[in-house]
Amino acid sequence: MKLSQLRQDLVSGEWIVIAPKRGERPHDFRNKVRRRRAPIAGCIFENPQGIDHSEPILQFNDKHGWTLQIIENKFPAFTHRDVCSTIAKVGPYSVTDGIGHHDVVITRPHDKDFPDLNKEAALEVFRAFQDRYLMLTHDKCLAYISIFHNWGELAGASIYHPHYQIIAIPVTPPDFEHSVTGAMRFFKKYKTCVHCRMVQWEKEEKKRVIFENKEAIAFTPFISRSSFEIRIFPKKHLPFFENTNEADLAGVIAALQTALKMMKKTLRDPDYNFFIHTAPLANKKRYTNYHWHIEVLPKMNVSAGFELGTGIEINPVDPDEAAILLRS
Repeated sequence: MKLSQLRQDLVSGEWIVIAPKRGERPHDFRNKVRRRRAPIAGCIFENPQGIDHSEPILQFNDKHGWTLQIIENKFPAFTHRDVCSTIAKVGPYSVTDGIGHHDVVITRPHDKDFPDLNKEAALEVFRAFQDRYLMLTHDKCLAYISIFHNWGELAGASIYHPHYQIIAIPVTPPDFEHSVTGAMRFFKKYKTCVHCRMVQWEKEEKKRVIFENKEAIAFTPFISRSSFEIRIFPKKHLPFFENTNEADLAGVIAALQTALKMMKKTLRDPDYNFFIHTAPLANKKRYTNYHWHIEVLPKMNVSAGFELGTGIEINPVDPDEAAILLRS
């Protein structure tokens, strides 16, 4: 690219800037800091019930004992109550109590982050996500369930031992509201799913696809908000993560693990977040045009004055170049 380029997201309508001349060469974004491993001794997730945690909400076992637990977060952002929260006014502002659920999903191995798990253990993590999601759908006070993974201190993980989080909240988050509204607007105009169209174009272009199997595809999106952003989509049009069958789920997991392994090797194990975007809980017929997916954001950029002041992200790595480097 000879010039920086403003690109508009098909779904949200937001603009981002691809500015490769502003940054270093893509190779120079490799992590230069070695990951700090916390010792097993004293790790609170080695024996969760031994440190005053309540009994697991869900637990998976093998012949050696537990392999995965879902427990309540000891320091929750949202707390369950037997009543629904109501929206009130404080001056001109709307407020509501933080009533919901905040769970932690813990896998047994101390040193195996998601890309390092074997296929069975990785599938178990996503089966646990689905099981807990379906449990939470019975709580009529909830509007949205967020499932995510923070890996490393820069990504917000305060504990080294690999773990994942599920937060269920009484409102639909604005980021998703923008996403689903954009998807509905695109469908109304073009009579097709906006995410299916994105996947189709990435397959046609072949520049940014980093992995593909029968069920799923992983690519560095044309509209990448940050350097080396990756998105993983099931190839079938599936609005609801919780209803995805095991074959399609296994394909998505394989794509996610492969993408994370590429990122870990190429960028030297950067901190990152991944999260699942799926349709909200209520009025499901409204969201049949949505397409659930996973977004992976390595912590490569720092938002500064322009980004904070305008809401327009500057990405100094061309997604085409990011894909080339990851594939290599």
